[in-house]
Amino acid sequence: MDPSRITSVAEARRLAARSVPRALFDYVDGAADDELTRARNEAAFHAVGFRPRMAASMGEPRLGTELFGRSLSLPVLLAPCGLVTALHPDGAAGVARAARSRGTVSVLSAVAGASPERVAADLGSGDRPLWYQLYAPGGRAEWEPLLDRAAGAGYEALMVTVDTPALGNRERDRRNGFSGSMKLRPRGAVRLAGQVAARPGWAVRMGRAALAARGQQATDGPTVGLVAAGGSPFTWDDIAAMVERWEGPVVVKGVLGAADARRALDAGVAGIVVSNHGGRQLDGAPATLDVLPEVVAEVARAVPVLLDSGVRRGSDVVKAMAMGAAAVLVGRPYLYALAVAGTAGVERLLDVLRSDLSRTLTLLGCPGVDELGAEWLDPDPVAIAD
Repeated sequence: MDPSRITSVAEARRLAARSVPRALFDYVDGAADDELTRARNEAAFHAVGFRPRMAASMGEPRLGTELFGRSLSLPVLLAPCGLVTALHPDGAAGVARAARSRGTVSVLSAVAGASPERVAADLGSGDRPLWYQLYAPGGRAEWEPLLDRAAGAGYEALMVTVDTPALGNRERDRRNGFSGSMKLRPRGAVRLAGQVAARPGWAVRMGRAALAARGQQATDGPTVGLVAAGGSPFTWDDIAAMVERWEGPVVVKGVLGAADARRALDAGVAGIVVSNHGGRQLDGAPATLDVLPEVVAEVARAVPVLLDSGVRRGSDVVKAMAMGAAAVLVGRPYLYALAVAGTAGVERLLDVLRSDLSRTLTLLGCPGVDELGAEWLDPDPVAIAD
């Protein structure tokens, strides 16, 4: 599909629903239980207004920032996500190529369906703006070699997700015939076959990619399977041990309050991601934007604080950074775009967010993301009509 048709995250979502089997779309789009936290994430951004400054004399707004010594052309990273390779043949490697082409970072999930070595090799011998995100249901015996493999492949930072001691109850997946670990039940297989038949373009693309990749897996090194129903539990002692073993920055993802932010600092992390897993874990958890100020205050600039969950427009990036985030990560938005048009779709999605971010700063009268602060936001919440 023509990537120029992606004009917003909402449009990418609409197109993605027509591009892949319903079960895959629901896996990306869905959340836990009644999906309340998923809705709260976006509503929290909607409730924040701006205080623009008029007649400002400024040129093109500054969008660049720096994280852990790497310069980024915009403060939007591509978050770690599972099942990336099932959406489009370009898969996780294509996502990494898109991030590099647009001057940002891609975070490869251990359950993306591609090995860290393969994704790094696909980027070649040049610059590799890659982070690795860890799941390890098997505990230390599993995560130690994974860390060593990612380090050997040149990944710059390690991201450890701490909000998955068990999998959330994702009811859309169950309705589509998947168990908690995404193992397809017999009845689900029949349903999926019908969905695949309704998306022949996806089936042809994926079939050709599977034929072309025969024999490749043997040289890739093993990948981590989808997190089992028991989840991937980590303790703060595990985090401290990872900090000691990993030579680069370790970033903890899944913090939702000051107490855990302090524990993360005590464990020696280099960064924190305020995240509720996009509402895919504990339904009823707070919106990330609502707890961001609490975490920022606790950290007091000791380490960068990032945010994910609910970012859908460049204006959302501005709001998060004005409240203290060093940058944001997006997950569903780029997965929608990947499903629509592969690598080119992800590049287009990043271009849309860049344009939206630049326009918002211009209308706000703010010269750049480095000057954002609370003074650019309206202190009174915006009333949202039912």
